[in-house]
Amino acid sequence: MGGYETGSAPNVRDCSPQMTRLHPRVRLVWAARSVVSAAILGGVLAIGARFVPFVPPWGPPVLAGVVLLVGVVHAVLRYRFWRYEVRDDAIYLERGVLTRVRTVVPFVRIQHVDSSRGPVERAVGLGRVVVYTAGSRGADVTVPGLTPSSADDLRERLKRLAIRAEGDDAV
Repeated sequence: MGGYETGSAPNVRDCSPQMTRLHPRVRLVWAARSVVSAAILGGVLAIGARFVPFVPPWGPPVLAGVVLLVGVVHAVLRYRFWRYEVRDDAIYLERGVLTRVRTVVPFVRIQHVDSSRGPVERAVGLGRVVVYTAGSRGADVTVPGLTPSSADDLRERLKRLAIRAEGDDAV
């Protein structure tokens, strides 16, 4: 199976021991998004502070720093609780820092599967798999933090399992 690590994670009570962890470099991708968000927020606040006289000059950088710190901590915690597993009937995902989300996507509901790599993911040597499901708009799940070969392997495996499930379920 194309994941980074299988096995139990220490001090993680909610995750099943058989579930696959994401590659640790995904934390860099998520932290980079926090850096970009903090920089944009800091820039907007610095420009806005010029027009609002009661905002101290240190306010925008401090607020941007807090946003950056919270984003980096969130990236670390998000990695800690993100798992997935491909079973005989479906792909199971567990994730969430404040709110734990468990998702089950039966293979018979899978419409198509993509693997993709954004610029930051390419820079750190990672990619993701997006599973599109039958249902309402936005009914898809993403498995981030995979090496390119793991993403391709997972995409192909899910494709084969979805085709097989469609054949089993066909009228």
